[in-house]
Amino acid sequence: MIKTIDPNKVSQQELHAYLLSAVAPRPICFASTVDKDGNVNLSPYSYFNIFSINPPIMIFSPNRSGRDGSMKHSHQNVLEVPEVVINIVNYPMVEQMSLASTSYDKGVNEFVKAGFTEVPSEKVKPPRVGEAPVAIECSVTEVIELADTPGAGNLILAKVELVHINEAYLDKDAQLDTQKLDLVGRMGGNWYTRSSGTSLFEIPKPIRNQGIGVDQLPEKVRNSTVLTGNNLGRLGNLEALPTQESIDRIAALPKIKELLESSMDTVKIHKLAQQWLDENRTEEALALLCIQ
Repeated sequence: MIKTIDPNKVSQQELHAYLLSAVAPRPICFASTVDKDGNVNLSPYSYFNIFSINPPIMIFSPNRSGRDGSMKHSHQNVLEVPEVVINIVNYPMVEQMSLASTSYDKGVNEFVKAGFTEVPSEKVKPPRVGEAPVAIECSVTEVIELADTPGAGNLILAKVELVHINEAYLDKDAQLDTQKLDLVGRMGGNWYTRSSGTSLFEIPKPIRNQGIGVDQLPEKVRNSTVLTGNNLGRLGNLEALPTQESIDRIAALPKIKELLESSMDTVKIHKLAQQWLDENRTEEALALLCIQ
């Protein structure tokens, strides 16, 4: 059964709950801004991502209040002082970040309320969060107000001017280490997700040359009752079907010979191929699956 929702026939609150639970996890823009009088604001927004590298542009969207349509302080501030620091949020600071999302009165400094360290920026007026693994100084190039109704978004286009990286989060090659970063993402309701440990996994990027595609896999592989869609996608990313020489080499392995001689059990063969896929032995897995 499929539940179909017409956004014009449900409440804004109900639509909000469905969409924010479905479109997730979302990265978090922890934005520090200042108003024309120099008052500092620090607020998190999960309508956020990077959209261009040349020029380097990030976009976040502080929505108007769903109750009265009033503007968020960050929105007001960038109209007065078109600059922002986007602080990246990781697990060690997530509870403090959540506290900073409280609707404090204008003029209240969330750095102080949430216990963060203000560090002066080099190219923009807003300070950066000292505890953030990465802080990105930006100039605001455009603000696109989608509407003036309650819940309406306001796209803030922020051009990257300077990036600060805590070297504790770099690997031996001086690149950001995903395991060390321990980033968090926003889910629906009160839920967050943590990008660390077993929740992290790697998928080889599609090869530069075209993969053969799932449609070119043998029918018995495509229709397997064992292999998942992810398994088929990995196999379809190979550049070519295995040669007969490759198939014969796999068939000659003692373990495989024993399996084939005891019984041509398709399920056992496909489960072994699945195990090899988990071990990144993709070419061997497809050769095994192609044994007649």
